[in-house]
Amino acid sequence: MEAMEDDSLDIKDDHNHNYCASSSSGGGGSKVRTYLSNQLSDVTTVPQSACPPVPGGEPATRRGKPWSGSTGSKFMDSDSGSESSEVSETDCTAPLAAVEGKFSLDSTSKFLLNAMAVEDYRKNHWPNLEKAIDRLLIQNPTDHISVSYAQIYSYVYKCVCQQHSELLYNDLTLKITNHLQQVSTHLQASPPEDFIENFNVALTQYTASLQCIVPVFMYLNKFYIESKLNRDLREDLMKLFADYVAEIHVNTLMPLLIKAHTMPFQVQPSTMASVVKGLHSLRPDWAQLAPALFSGFIPQINPPAVESLLPDYAAHDQKLQLELSMNGFPRGDQSRKRASEDS
Repeated sequence: MEAMEDDSLDIKDDHNHNYCASSSSGGGGSKVRTYLSNQLSDVTTVPQSACPPVPGGEPATRRGKPWSGSTGSKFMDSDSGSESSEVSETDCTAPLAAVEGKFSLDSTSKFLLNAMAVEDYRKNHWPNLEKAIDRLLIQNPTDHISVSYAQIYSYVYKCVCQQHSELLYNDLTLKITNHLQQVSTHLQASPPEDFIENFNVALTQYTASLQCIVPVFMYLNKFYIESKLNRDLREDLMKLFADYVAEIHVNTLMPLLIKAHTMPFQVQPSTMASVVKGLHSLRPDWAQLAPALFSGFIPQINPPAVESLLPDYAAHDQKLQLELSMNGFPRGDQSRKRASEDS
């Protein structure tokens, strides 16, 4: 009995409720340690990162002592003393693999859906919009072209709802840029005597086209250009005309305008006014290239009048009246003019 008592194991509980075995005699303790070390050497240790945490947020390796078994590793529950279910590395990594597979499947599905949506945009939506834009860009202000604005607006609405706003904006600006490059090439071939008139036709036609294009792309303008780019569609399209047409030909156009301004009715006054006002709306800085020309059509181009220069202003007006009378513009019948009180 004493030998059995000496060889018996004393179960002690520490402050963490972890049970440990000890022997009452030194020999028994050495036997137990030898036995445990031999058994533990055969146990396959499961990595802590691969095992799920036990309730309470503590790792499984902290809550229990590994115990030898016939299959895999088992853990002795410190509170109940019952053995937990077998946990292997394959069992621990299986849920992670399933989650990764699910994410991979979801991302693949989204990519395929996005590719299908882009393909649908390229095949169906944009070709119809491109045809309508072509018809609107080449129309004359007096011509009537049958275009379904409701259908164009519907295509734009679908493209924006399918998150193709950036793609649609890039295609629209590229399409109009190519058109303006053709217009610029056509103007380069114009003779000098027709250059002002041809430039006015190009500017008028383009402005009239924007009055039709901008409204049907209103949904794109509101939910992409204004909200994300902080710009306006009409301003962007007018800037394209300034960059690809007006800026290229302004050095040729300005001397012709100055010459026509000194020779009355060489160019129709309405054409002169349209071109000068159009240039000023595109780039107000161009007024400094010919202040006398722009001041004849646009107010407040010249500096404000100064009282000390009133005699000079009067002399300038008298000179202008004299030039007009010499060029065949009489002042008319002055006989019925009321006499001055001083006379």
